[in-house]
Amino acid sequence: MASASANASADGRVVVIGAGPAGLEAARLAGDLGAQVTLVEKNDSPGGMPIQSNYAALTHGFRSAEEAMGEMITAVVDHPNIDLRSSSEITAMTGSAPEFSLTLTSGDKSEEVVAGAVIVATGFRHFDPGRETQQYGYYEFPDVITLADAEGMLKENNFVRPSNGEIPERVAFIQCVGSRDRQIGNEFCSKVCCGISSKQAIEIRQQVPDARVFIFYIDMRMYGYWENDIYWPAQEEHKVNYVKGIVTEVLQKGDKLVIPWADPWRLRWTSSSSPSAWSPARARGRWLKYSESGQTNTASSIKTTTASTRWPPPYRASLW
Repeated sequence: MASASANASADGRVVVIGAGPAGLEAARLAGDLGAQVTLVEKNDSPGGMPIQSNYAALTHGFRSAEEAMGEMITAVVDHPNIDLRSSSEITAMTGSAPEFSLTLTSGDKSEEVVAGAVIVATGFRHFDPGRETQQYGYYEFPDVITLADAEGMLKENNFVRPSNGEIPERVAFIQCVGSRDRQIGNEFCSKVCCGISSKQAIEIRQQVPDARVFIFYIDMRMYGYWENDIYWPAQEEHKVNYVKGIVTEVLQKGDKLVIPWADPWRLRWTSSSSPSAWSPARARGRWLKYSESGQTNTASSIKTTTASTRWPPPYRASLW
């Protein structure tokens, strides 16, 4: 049965697809401006990834994700101009601005919604390093985790090694996994990993103050307020170690994980005669030419390897 919205003027209704942070805010702003809003969410409750993935804290200000999202959800649910449709999807759309006709499906029922504007805020999926690349052993080693996995642990104030439940002695973040990588077709920067890794590094130092935390990066891209609110405090106040280097693989040594790494810019020029052909996979191939020694890198106080001056020195860090 068609709803009343099907007969409403297209100019006066906005359909927002997705009730995560972006969709909630878009719906609230449109409603505040006087538009009638239909907010469509395929899950049974709004909130998007921060709720679904149990995020611990959000930037700006390390505020509880549950508290911040709760306020956004309440503002929409209580808004007189917003009709929230959970467990629903847009299954068809015709027309063009300023008159769209959309089919809204909830279970086995469908209805037509006419709107003057449509805002698509369908969110994202977390990158799965075990499915896209086996380089870091995500499905092989239980102590290799993603940012999303870490968020859930930090929210529970229980950041431990999944393999044995012990508190880690060392923690390493590997940046740009799944982005800036031609081998898997993602040449773009995700724009969030540097900031969120730094946020989590601070949280780990707060929850596990005896753990040493390392962030291995190609270059840090701290957008907006992240530089002053997260990047510098992480180093100066929380003693997080930022290491410029590409981790080439993750190895098991006893009950610990070992990660070889090397300077990305030196590898860029030695791994191929063509800089455009450089990639972490090629860098790894070059690293395998090295032989290990027991020399100590005084700058980072972790194990290193040496080779002839023709090749840049790789480094090896024992973690966890």
